[in-house]
Formats: sequence, structure tokens, C-alpha cells
Amino acid sequence: MNIGQIILIVVFALLALILFWGVGVYNKLINRRNKVKDQFAQIDVQLKRRSDLIPNLVETVKGYAKHEEGTLTAVIEARNKLNTANNINEEIEANNMLTGALNKLFALAESYPDLKANANFMSLQNDLKDTEDKISYARQFYNDTVLTYNNLREMFPSNIVASIFKFEAFEFFKADEPSKEAPKVKF
Repeated sequence: MNIGQIILIVVFALLALILFWGVGVYNKLINRRNKVKDQFAQIDVQLKRRSDLIPNLVETVKGYAKHEEGTLTAVIEARNKLNTANNINEEIEANNMLTGALNKLFALAESYPDLKANANFMSLQNDLKDTEDKISYARQFYNDTVLTYNNLREMFPSNIVASIFKFEAFEFFKADEPSKEAPKVKF
């Protein structure tokens, strides 16, 4: 075997190693991207559950707080916007609006002792609280998954494969400024 053949074998071996490495990184990026999508779908499941609970909650409150139509309308409008969101950013924005509207609704309930004592309202409020906790956990898990994916996508040398195949970054699920504020309760 001459030196030319040895060099050719080494070059082919290196190319094969690079190819196998590239395929491995590509598959890992696909796996992480799909995991991000799956985690967002988990948030969607909880948002759907919350959305399904809201009409019952609003109907229960209507009987006690007829002159609070603005708050009830804001909840329904935010729910409808969430149901018609076309992409992740619209869904995040609508979700933040709905969270703010629900906070106002529960603050409103503090002003109506009969409503607070209503078993149906309490049950719906507890169901919604449980759902909100699940949404919070799902958002946290989604953000952790996005962090892992984005790190893989941006770190050397996997960023080479990510840029070749145009793997896009995902946005984190963030609360908007109004939803960070505590609702004002007035008696």
C-alpha cells in the first residue's frame, strides 16, 4: 500500500466520521425541536381546559354581578382571542390577556360574599386554580425545553449543522407586564 492510498483512506475515514457526526447532530436537533413543539402542545391542552371552564364561571358570576359587565366581557374577549390565535406569539399574548382578565374576575368575586359562598363558583374557581397551576408548570417545562434546544442550536459545533438546515430559535413563554401586577381588590 503506497502513501497515496493511505492518505485516501484517511480522508474517506475523516469524511465518514464528519458525516456520522453531522447526522447525529441533525437528529438531536430534530428531537429537541419536536420536544419543544410537544411541550407547547401540553400548554395548549391546559389552555383549552381553562378556556372550557371560563363560560361556566362567567355564567355563575353574571347572576351575582350584573353591573360588572365590563369585567365579564373582558374575560370572554380574551378567551376568544386565545381560541383564534394563529401562532405562538399571538397565543402567548392572548394567554397573558386572559390571565389578567381572570385575575380581575376573581378580585371582583371578593366584593360579592354570596358569590364567594356559591358552591358552583367555588368548584369552578378551584378547577381553574388547578388548571392555572398546570399551565404554570407546563410553561416552566416548555421554557426549559426551549433553553435546551436553543443552546444546542447555538453552541459550537452543532450550530454549523443548525445553520446549514436552518433550525430556527424558539421564543420563551414570558408574562407581559400587566399580568405581573397583583390585582386591586376594592370593597
